[in-house]
Amino acid sequence: MHTHFMPHSVLRKVWAYFDAAGEMAGRPWPITYREDEPVRLKILRDFGVRAFTSLVYPHKPEMAAWLNTWTAEFAANTPDCLHTATFYPEPGAETYVAEAIAAGARIFKVHIQVGDFDPRAPHLRPVWGLLEDSGVPALVHCGSGPIPGNHTGPEPITELLRRHPRLRLIIAHMGTPEYSEFLDLATEYDGVHLDTTMVWTDFTEADAPYPPNERPRLLDLGDRILFGSDFPNIPYPYGHSLFALERLELGTEWLRGVCYGNAARMFAIDT
Repeated sequence: MHTHFMPHSVLRKVWAYFDAAGEMAGRPWPITYREDEPVRLKILRDFGVRAFTSLVYPHKPEMAAWLNTWTAEFAANTPDCLHTATFYPEPGAETYVAEAIAAGARIFKVHIQVGDFDPRAPHLRPVWGLLEDSGVPALVHCGSGPIPGNHTGPEPITELLRRHPRLRLIIAHMGTPEYSEFLDLATEYDGVHLDTTMVWTDFTEADAPYPPNERPRLLDLGDRILFGSDFPNIPYPYGHSLFALERLELGTEWLRGVCYGNAARMFAIDT
């Protein structure tokens, strides 16, 4: 669910951000798969990945529509990539989101932390309505990890869901570090899913350990948890993400659903 393919100029800036993460987060964040795009695609496919996303996100106005053009072209040339889109609170957002949905966008990426915006912003009200009516899911980085933002945390998303209870949201990183609060939202709203990106890995457990008492709820919500990796921007080998899930010892059926079945069902991928 959670992989990044971006225009080279944007990805280069993202990598520079992570290169400087030691100063911001207090520890190094090496990019394990810092390769050219064709090599990254081959690596991902060699891991056995059947489908993936090209998550992009704007950090300023007049950027989202350009990113959507790039991701549409990328998906057209990369059949195993889900057509991904994004948006930003700005005039015209409703128009280009409607155009992306009409063009076949299957998932939207929203990064509240990097974009530094409130998901309840007035320009986004019609956008959320479009997503709610269309059923196209949005993968939202809204938890306060690794560094809190001005609008991160469960409160803005809770209010958003009260306004749009049929939204299909995928909470990135299981909502790190507000795990319990986002599990509560998934329990209350059928359209709320969670992705496993970086959670339970040694890297994340060192700073934001998952509460052991919440593990039984992972079984209860097993059909709404989706595997994510953050490839290529991860500071450890891809396989460690899978090992981190396996050592939870929640069973083969749970693993199969999280790593394949749940996303295949959401996006009608032939199983």
